Order: sequence, then C-alpha cells, then structure tokens
Amino acid sequence: MSLMTLHLKVWRQAGPDQPGRFETYTLNNVNPHMSFLEMLDVLNEQLIKEGKEPVEYDNDCREGICGMCSLVINGIPHGQLPRTATCQLHMRHFNDGDTITIEPFRARAFPVVKDLVVDRSAFDRIIARGGYISVNTGSAPDANTIPVAKEKADAAMDAAECIGCGACVAACPNASAALFVGAKISQYILLPQGQPERPRRVLRMVAQMDEEKFGACSNHGECEAVCPKGISIINIARMRKDYRKAALGLL
Repeated sequence: MSLMTLHLKVWRQAGPDQPGRFETYTLNNVNPHMSFLEMLDVLNEQLIKEGKEPVEYDNDCREGICGMCSLVINGIPHGQLPRTATCQLHMRHFNDGDTITIEPFRARAFPVVKDLVVDRSAFDRIIARGGYISVNTGSAPDANTIPVAKEKADAAMDAAECIGCGACVAACPNASAALFVGAKISQYILLPQGQPERPRRVLRMVAQMDEEKFGACSNHGECEAVCPKGISIINIARMRKDYRKAALGLL
C-alpha cells in the first residue's frame, strides 16, 4: 500500500473551564498499517518538532481490552468499524486525502479534562455502589462447587465483556449509561454468587447513575451499535426488570 496524506480536524481544549475549538493539521506519509493511535503519535511528534503543544488523548493497553482509547471519529465513537476499539482501528480503513474529525466523548457526566481526554470517573462511582460481590477471602473453591447452567454462564460472560469505555454514553442521544450499568448488573444476577446482594445492587447502582446526571434510556439502540464488545441491550431489559422487582420488594 502507498503512503497517505490525511487532514485532521482535532478538538483542542486547554481545560474543563476553557472554550474548545477544532484545529486542522495535515499529516503526510501516513503508513496504512498504522493504528489510529500510532497515527496520533506521529501527529504529536510533528507538533513537538514544530514547538507546539501535543494533543492529549487517553490510551493504555492498545489491544482493545482496557477501553481507554475513547475517541469520536467522524461522529462515531471508536470509528466506523463494528466491534472495534479505537486502538484496533487501522489507517488502511481510510483513504488518501481524507479529512478525519476527532473529538472527545461528549456527555455531561464525562467532562473534558483536556483536548480529547474526558473524566469517566462517574463509571467508577457507579461500580463502587454495587458492582461487586462480597465474599470471604481464602483459597479458591473448586470450579464445580456451585453448578451454573451453561446458558446462564455464557450470558454472564457476555455481559462481563464490557470494558467500561463509555462509547455507549457518547453514542446515545440522551447520554444514557444504561447499557454499561445493565451489563455490570447482569454479570452478577445471572450467577448464584450474585444473588445475596441482588436487590440492593440494582437499586444503588441505578440511583448512582441518576445522581451522575446520565440521561434516560429511550431504546434507540445506538449504544449496542457502537459497543466494541457487542454488549446486547437485553442487559438493559434485565436491569429494568430487576429494578422494578427490587423497588417493590419482590427480590
């Protein structure tokens, strides 16, 4: 593949209380085999050589596991490829001469820290309210001590694949966190280990979600469409069902 020239419209914002703006940069000789984040590394090297401030953006594992690479690319969280995190998106999926718009995840509950970096600690506070099970520590039990039906184990594992990146919030027209919270609740309510704390878990986590000022879910389905792990909106239905039962004292 031949090298490409790309025009980047990048959101720049000095801080959470500062006005933001788009700035345009041109990158020449972009290798199509680069990942999107490697392309941004090259941009920052160019900016540093020019004596300019580099673009701030989140990243960690670069293996599509951690969820840190939270970027909106041409209006789509994580870009145009389904079930693909930004770090696994490669430049061969763009064309020579393309203009690429790069923004941070936008939601009231995700305030911008700087440039493309947002504060997603609201997710951490939701998890702290109930996204765990309380057990006595000790040696690991035998795997078959508590039998679990395969279909439930598979469904719990599917929900547990959520990496907490926040793409669902960024894509939702209401900035709802229902898919994230639904997945984190589902991964426990489907298993025996999650039953003792089941009622208070859903009540506390949903209450914290509301306190963080996330919007309400209106079943647009955009969350599932952009999720890099393909988390199903059936987890939202499970959360709603459990919430109603817990609120009525039926769990």
